[in-house]
Amino acid sequence: MNKLISNKLILVVFLPLLLQSCFTAKTYERPNVETENLYRTDQLPQDSISFASVSYQDLFTDVHLKSYIQKGLENNLDIRIALQSIAAAEAYVKQGKAGYLPTVNGSATATRTARTSENGQFGSFFVQPFNQFETSGTASWEADIWGKIRSTKRASDANYLQTIAAHKAVKTSLVAQIATTYYHILALDKQISVTEETIENRSKSLETITALKEAGLTNQVGVDQTAAQLYSAQSQLLDIRNLLYQAENTLSILLSEQPQIYSRSTLDDQSLASEIQLGVPALLLRNRPDIMQAEYNLVNSFELTNVARSNFYPSITLSAQGGFQSLEFDNWIDSSSIFANLVGGLTQPIFNGRKIRTAYEVAQVKQEQSLLSFKKTLLTAGKEVSEALYDYNIAVEKEEFISKQVLALKRAESNSEELLNSGYLTYLDLLTARENSLNAELNLVDNKFSQLSATVELYRSLGGGWQ
Repeated sequence: MNKLISNKLILVVFLPLLLQSCFTAKTYERPNVETENLYRTDQLPQDSISFASVSYQDLFTDVHLKSYIQKGLENNLDIRIALQSIAAAEAYVKQGKAGYLPTVNGSATATRTARTSENGQFGSFFVQPFNQFETSGTASWEADIWGKIRSTKRASDANYLQTIAAHKAVKTSLVAQIATTYYHILALDKQISVTEETIENRSKSLETITALKEAGLTNQVGVDQTAAQLYSAQSQLLDIRNLLYQAENTLSILLSEQPQIYSRSTLDDQSLASEIQLGVPALLLRNRPDIMQAEYNLVNSFELTNVARSNFYPSITLSAQGGFQSLEFDNWIDSSSIFANLVGGLTQPIFNGRKIRTAYEVAQVKQEQSLLSFKKTLLTAGKEVSEALYDYNIAVEKEEFISKQVLALKRAESNSEELLNSGYLTYLDLLTARENSLNAELNLVDNKFSQLSATVELYRSLGGGWQ
């Protein structure tokens, strides 16, 4: 009899090992996604180098900008929120690792039974009131023969890596936002300088035309038109200063500090230390954080589907309990009060209101949603890279034409003044030439900002900034 019991216990202990060959959990494999034509450009290099792998410390040369980026990465509230998400996911990872260990519980009870039912299970044995004291410990372990615990652990690991990727995505976005805002401030500084110079010149022109009118060499119409153009430039200057004020406030939010005036260099001093190289599109899978985040979400859904599938199969548990049990308090902790038992169990779900199948079908749907989201994120990344590169190339090409336009309009303005003095042009022609010259100079500043912002966007869209 004892030998039979021993054989049964051995079978319960080693049965999980024998059933490992029936392991049902599938292994994740990255889906086959098309990356070759994501960029919609013929400018791909033959190698796989990408300037997204360059640190922002090496890419940006402006010392003020680099200090602001560093401060933003340390203080920004979105960064700190992402770090808290990482801490929460890390706790689940620790819980997933503990899934292989048995659960252990301890208890201590003291029971006073005042009366038992004479017709009950123990009525014929205990007629008089009695006490019972018990101290015990229970350990329970579930065999992971279907990979349920392993898949749960992998799901928690993927969730943790997803939060890491989310943190990187916040860093990438923050670096781009700070750089773009900083360049916007420099562009507004340049526009203010151009407009102030224009106001000074128009003020002198107003003095000149007023003197000519008093001398009878022109009329009031010329004076009014010159004054109106001066007032227009002064109003335009106020609009630009308002934009500068808002841009500085935006930078303060990104740095998580009080609004203030920030030290900075000039727009003309800006350059990048690295050539623009896209790298092959497949690099997005390892460089761009939001794509990594989407894939880890897919892994998490995949493993949770494994967990849902394993619920169709029986679970095998091994439980042990031991402790002290006595009817007398004085004999509670005594060698004669020791008890122990070992229980092996197998539970097979048969009918539970379709809960298991519903959970499995929902898990499959969520896995498919995650797959579609992963593919959409990859396509969106390719679109953003293509558009940023195109914006940059257009801005570079436009710079030559706008620069020539500025020179031509300045010559036209100068020649218009000479022709006006000779009586060959009306004063309206000169005012038009001056207005066109100012707008062209402001457009040249805008185009310089477009080049810088497109470069920053390309850096972000390729996955740069978090390294």
